[in-house]
Amino acid sequence: MGLFEDEAYDQWPSKKNTVLKSHGRPPWYGQDGKRISDAFVIGIAGGSASGKTHVARQIVRSLGNVPTVIILSQDSFYNELDPEQHALAHQNRFDFDHPSSIDMPMFAACLSDLKACKQTNIPIYSFTHHQRLKETKYLYGASIIIAEGIMALQDPGLRDLYDLKVFVQCDSDLMLARRIQRDVKERGRSVEGVLEQYLRYVKPAFDNFVQPTSKYADIVVPGSNNSVAIELIATHIRRQMTGRASRFRKSMTCKPIDPESGSAVHHPNLIVLKQTPQVKGIYTILRDQTTKKQDFVFFVDRLATFLIEKAMEHLPYRRKAVETPIGAVAEGSELDVKNICGVSILRSGGPLEKGLTRVLSDVRVGSLLVQSDVKTGEPLLLHVMLPVCVRERHLAEDAWVFLLDAQIGTGASAFMAIRTLLDHGVREEHIIFVTFLVARSGGVAVLARAFPRVRIVCGAVDDVLRETWLDGYEPGAGPEVLAGAPGTELSVDAGRKAWIMEPGMGQIGDRYYL
Repeated sequence: MGLFEDEAYDQWPSKKNTVLKSHGRPPWYGQDGKRISDAFVIGIAGGSASGKTHVARQIVRSLGNVPTVIILSQDSFYNELDPEQHALAHQNRFDFDHPSSIDMPMFAACLSDLKACKQTNIPIYSFTHHQRLKETKYLYGASIIIAEGIMALQDPGLRDLYDLKVFVQCDSDLMLARRIQRDVKERGRSVEGVLEQYLRYVKPAFDNFVQPTSKYADIVVPGSNNSVAIELIATHIRRQMTGRASRFRKSMTCKPIDPESGSAVHHPNLIVLKQTPQVKGIYTILRDQTTKKQDFVFFVDRLATFLIEKAMEHLPYRRKAVETPIGAVAEGSELDVKNICGVSILRSGGPLEKGLTRVLSDVRVGSLLVQSDVKTGEPLLLHVMLPVCVRERHLAEDAWVFLLDAQIGTGASAFMAIRTLLDHGVREEHIIFVTFLVARSGGVAVLARAFPRVRIVCGAVDDVLRETWLDGYEPGAGPEVLAGAPGTELSVDAGRKAWIMEPGMGQIGDRYYL
């Protein structure tokens, strides 16, 4: 699959900030749960209209099948203007080409967060109105970040963040012609205004501040006819990305759970529903392949409610006195939580959502899409849609999250989902993983070791996680294409092997939705 543009984050005509997605984001962490590789950051500087954005897109196009790429424009980080400066800007008499016009600390902070695999929220700037908008745009999940702007190499703090520094060299007449065409068409300026601003501010700034930064560049790229330079850069990036690969899914399948206690070794935070006759009866119905769909859905919803109610016991509460209808005072308790939400690992986590909304009627629910790479068997993060209380880091610190998935087999999807929440600032002890089944010999013990403060609430523990060939696969016949619902118990190793929980409940997402 080639790269495609997911969303343009600048709402105004100059759409420079973009997220480009391909086959998903592979693990950026090790078996201990800690980050082992940063995002690869490229800084591209050059004169106004030299072709920086075009070069960035050419690099992405040359890379082919790569994980998510973010192109981040320095133009989004212009300082907010006071009324006097705002008036001058509309008269083309404000110097937007001086380094002081850029909020360098904010630009560096956003870039630093993205490089460290965290989320950030970038400002939205209107060139037509010469001001920042009140809202910001959320960014997360890039393996490659390209930061471009005339001052991209000017600030030492920014230069320290780059893994590769590029300067786009272009003829001044060509830059002026491009600038006139762009500003008249996209930013509503007059030719006279563009020329006045160019001669007064743009050209002096290029000579004094922009051109001198070319000495910091690792490579200087022509502003046109630059295919050879682009291919050299793409080859270097591909080599760097290959060296940062993390693969450990198969090693997660051989860590047993203590059969006496029903808990993972060294995992006091695995909570299993008490196996009452009612719970055993529900699992008997759900495991039976002859159960009709309407009955399967009914009992899944019922079991999901039991699990969420059990998970609710692990939230903080405070004492509260209330007056009853007869005028008496009763001592009780209420939730002591600022923000609580659910995050479902699509799509097998979906069957748990109704149980969550039955218990917490106004809860916000987000989602993650994690699928297996058919070549390596490793998980790939394809989609992130999180509630506001997680996207905003100052809210995430106090948020509690119910993480929903049908089962934990190898645990690779669960591992990636937990790491994603931690990247957003959610506290480890504020994550409660809710699931129908856990494999005794699966990856739950690896999860426990990496994230010892995450609680896992499950309905039952299955004894076997069996390694097998995918249906229809014949050894030596070549790679298989993984079919079925994402997030189920099937996972592949190099497109050949799968792990199946026994006795299991089958493809829970398929049985629930199809």
